[in-house]
Amino acid sequence: MPRSPLAFTHDVTERLLRYVVIDTQSDPASPTCPSTEKQKNLGRLLASELQAMGLTDAHLDKHGYVYATIPATTEKKVPVICFCSHMDTSPDCTGANVKPQIVKNYRGGDIVLPADPTQVIRFADHPALAGQIGHDIITTDGTTLLGADNKAGLAEIMDAARFLIQNPHIKHGTIKILFTPDEEIGRGVDKVDLKKLGADFAYTMDGESAGHIEDETFSADGATVTIEGVSTHPGFAKGKMEHAIKIAAAIIDRLPKDTCSPETTEGKEGFLHPIGISGALEKATIGFIVRDFTDEGLQQKEALLEDIVKNVMKDYPRSTYRMEVKPQYRNMKQVIDRHPETVEYAIEAIKRAGLTPVRSSIRGGTDGSRLSFMGLPCPNIFAGEHAFHSRLEWVSRQDMEKAAETIVHLAMIWEERA
Repeated sequence: MPRSPLAFTHDVTERLLRYVVIDTQSDPASPTCPSTEKQKNLGRLLASELQAMGLTDAHLDKHGYVYATIPATTEKKVPVICFCSHMDTSPDCTGANVKPQIVKNYRGGDIVLPADPTQVIRFADHPALAGQIGHDIITTDGTTLLGADNKAGLAEIMDAARFLIQNPHIKHGTIKILFTPDEEIGRGVDKVDLKKLGADFAYTMDGESAGHIEDETFSADGATVTIEGVSTHPGFAKGKMEHAIKIAAAIIDRLPKDTCSPETTEGKEGFLHPIGISGALEKATIGFIVRDFTDEGLQQKEALLEDIVKNVMKDYPRSTYRMEVKPQYRNMKQVIDRHPETVEYAIEAIKRAGLTPVRSSIRGGTDGSRLSFMGLPCPNIFAGEHAFHSRLEWVSRQDMEKAAETIVHLAMIWEERA
């Protein structure tokens, strides 16, 4: 017997427009949690809106996390499902004074951003636009990022929560909501209280194209190479000075030119990527991020880096180096594969929302990567965001609505299969 379609209503666009004007940029140089107090401004608003929906336990904690519970509407024993998104925006591009605009009923072609006409979302460069004809496209004015990464996810979870609360006849188990700070700087779950959250499985709403479900991410390490050179007065340096900055520059220069970098890889190819260099004559430091889909691939790239360093150091016999590697996160697939229902149910929910599911991998990580290894299996579902971390960022109203509908269907499917 076919299911009767749900009569969806949406306020996801209005929510997104409300959230993106709040500056929530995180700061990797800050030691605090959250890394910026301004993230709590959005957290307070979200907690207040959840309380206004009737979720009396909704609150913002001292570390900048928002927790809330949608009570079950079924007698069945159903696993507790959490939906998660992050509140911060990337440090790569300013998120202050965001001025969103809506291109209604997009008809194709380039989108010129009004405050800076040099900023153009070119149809040729954004193939996803081909599937957006007739959609309403939300962009910035060209002077900031939009923050749809991940405020689209926030808006979708809030929209789905409102719809479920207003329609108590829809059967679902207990649903947990978690909004995190500092995901963009890799610290999104540093202070999460999983015992308080009390979820069995989770989904981050933080993916790109509509219909995508992602159960695989990069594995990630950070590597730091510290060079101790030989300092002496430059007027009397011949045969004595070994300049730490020049040693560091030589290391960078010997990295592979045609492979193993973000600009030369795609798909399942990993990379070794310098992200910062600092220092002076006596001491210099290079920071790297190392990415691959397998732990073996990470180890190979780290061995390659150390070989490069050792070979450079042969030219500087009185200087020394130190290389430190710190794990950041691991490929969630190692955990998700032990819980295949998490992905199967998401695929079914995407179908019920009227989309074609696409199972894919993320050339990056999400809060779900670390949550999975903390005991909370957590695949990633599309949020509709595109060109994130840039002034060309955009998202479609219709894609966000489909993401909210996917959340509702997913909650229903967990109840049906219980």
